[in-house]
Amino acid sequence: MPRPEVLKNVKEAEDDADSIVAEAEEEREQILSEAREQAAEIRSQAEEEATELREQRLAEAREEIEAEREEILDSGQEDRKALLTAAEASEEEAADYVLDAFKEAVHAQA
Repeated sequence: MPRPEVLKNVKEAEDDADSIVAEAEEEREQILSEAREQAAEIRSQAEEEATELREQRLAEAREEIEAEREEILDSGQEDRKALLTAAEASEEEAADYVLDAFKEAVHAQA
């Protein structure tokens, strides 16, 4: 093969190689760009799901807290009623005691 033809073939091979490398570089950039877009979409979707889950858990926690609050209030009302009943009974006993003491004091002076 004559030397100019070999040089021409080498030049064509180099040009082909440069073309292949350029195409591969473009493809790499395109793949990276698509991967970044997919990653951003996945991240965005994950953030949305995390927000929804957080809001759901907060709502459930609020419901539980409200239920506990109602139980505490109901229990407090029951305790209040029991104390009021006991106080009323003690009030009657105290009044009877004072009346008896007064009667004894009156009889003792008579």
